[in-house]
Formats: sequence, C-alpha cells, structure tokens
Amino acid sequence: MTTPPQAYPFDAWRPALQPVVDNVQRVIIGKENVIRLVLVAMLAGGHALIEDVPGVGKTMLVRAMAASLGCEFKRIQFTPDLLPSDVTGVAMYNPQRLTFEFRPGPVFGQVVLADEINRTSPKTQAALLEALEERSVTVDGTTYALPAPFFVLATENPIDFEGTFPLPEAQLDRFLLKFAMGYPTAEEELAMLDRSVDPEFIASLQPVAKPEDVLAWREACANVHVADVIRRYVVATVQATRRHPDIYLGASPRATLALFRAGKALAYICNRDYVVPDDIRYLAPYVLQHRILLTADARLSGVEVPALVGDIVAALPVPELEGVSRR
Repeated sequence: MTTPPQAYPFDAWRPALQPVVDNVQRVIIGKENVIRLVLVAMLAGGHALIEDVPGVGKTMLVRAMAASLGCEFKRIQFTPDLLPSDVTGVAMYNPQRLTFEFRPGPVFGQVVLADEINRTSPKTQAALLEALEERSVTVDGTTYALPAPFFVLATENPIDFEGTFPLPEAQLDRFLLKFAMGYPTAEEELAMLDRSVDPEFIASLQPVAKPEDVLAWREACANVHVADVIRRYVVATVQATRRHPDIYLGASPRATLALFRAGKALAYICNRDYVVPDDIRYLAPYVLQHRILLTADARLSGVEVPALVGDIVAALPVPELEGVSRR
C-alpha cells in the first residue's frame, strides 16, 4: 500500500500559490501535504498517481484544483468495458460533408482526472501513454496536440481490490509522482461534519488563477538553480536503486529527470530560487517507489517498497550546500 505524504518541515508557500491552496482547502479539509505534491507534479510538467481506498476525496481534490486554476476539467471514468477510442476520441463520418471528422475524447482537457485507472484493461490503459509523455494523441495516422497546460491526475484502488488490473511498468514510469491521500485525522473528520460540501458548491468554486499562470510558473520552475552537488546527489539517489540486492529492476533515467524537475518545482513552491538536499530527500520516495521492482526473494520476505526506498535515501550521505545551512 502506498503511504500518504509526510509533512515538509521547512517551507513557506510562494505568495502567488497561496490563494490556490486556500481555495482548494475550502473544499478539502487539511491535506496540505497532498496539495503540495499535486502542485509539484503540475509545475514540474508531469503527472500524478494517487493510490488509495474509495471515499477519501481524490476526485474532489482534482475538481477543486482545476476550478481554482481556471483550467478546463475533464474526467475519464475507467471501467472494464472502456475502449481506447473512448479516451482519445474517434473519427466519425459526416454525411453532409462526405468526410471523416475527428471528435476529441475526454483526454483533451487541461486538468484530466483518470478515475480508477486500474479498473480497465491494459489495452485501454495504454491509450494514455502517448498523451502522458508527448502531450499528443494519434488517431488514424493523424497527430493532435493536447491543450496547454496538460496535467493528468490518475487515481487507482489498491491492487488487491476486486476487479483491478495492475498498471504496466511503462505506464507507471510516466507518472512523475505516486502517493496516497490517507485518512483524515479525527479533528479533520469532525470539521468535515460541520462543513459538509455540496457538489454544487464545488461547481461554483471561482478561479483564483489562470491557465497562463500555470505556464508562467512552470517556466519559473525551470529557472530554479540546482548546484552541482545537488545534481550529483540526484543521480546517486537513483543509481542506488539499481545496485540494491533486493531490487530486480531499478529506477530508469526518466526517474532521474523526474526527481530533478520535481526538486526544482518544490523549491519554487517553497519560495526559494535554489534546490536544497532536503527537497530531494523528501521527494525521492514519491518519485521512485512506483518505478522499481523487487526481487522474488524480497517479495517473499515481505519487503515493502516505500520502506526500502526510505532506507536507500537514509543511507546516502547528504551533500553540504555552500552558503546554505540545514535548518
């Protein structure tokens, strides 16, 4: 089971992002750590995968985030009978014009909720591969660009639930982060009783930012400084997964790029223009845990991937960043 995100200890929200967080929390009580990771994935130009049980607010979170950013929201409800064309779209014949016209599927949105993605067949899951990586869809030999910004937040039930299909490794590798929502605390659950959110309230949630702001924030994240020692630390963290005796398949080079981009996004969100080692240490479990496969012996011994990744990160020496003290 994927573990919920931990608190990030030394942060202050960037002022431009604080209204977005406040707006989302009008609907989602607490869950600041989850909101932070969703923003990390979005501003790093990636996608996020949330694995958790039904009823913890995954769909509500995505709808609130899309509304707060003024982005076009689309939802794909994955079911066993869903076809690839139900996701990407289909060319239909127009008898008036005597031509085939492309009708876009629900993947043509700016914030796309891929709900219960592991309840559909691998063939339909694969329909998202091009969209996740290349921001485009190819139908009948014609390639169509997806809107910008484009962000997919997929949800999945735990793999031991009835009627689920495990996601293939190629699909998992295209998600920048994977994490869980987690259950609310007792205080948060009490607050939920006092602030029961009507579905119509979410629909009326007013945007506090624009899609153009998301693109500008992404550009700013790309300009965040990463010192050479931090770059080496990123590479060492990923390569350590390829040498561990309990790991059959280590994280790919795409994971190195993902951890690098995510670190820059987290630094930007925390109102810094440089990455510190704690950014990489914090993000490593969410970037790496879905990208590695355990050996058969490790699985039989009950080794859990999140704990193993935590041990790998803890064993690496933390670099000293010149002129910056660890807080």
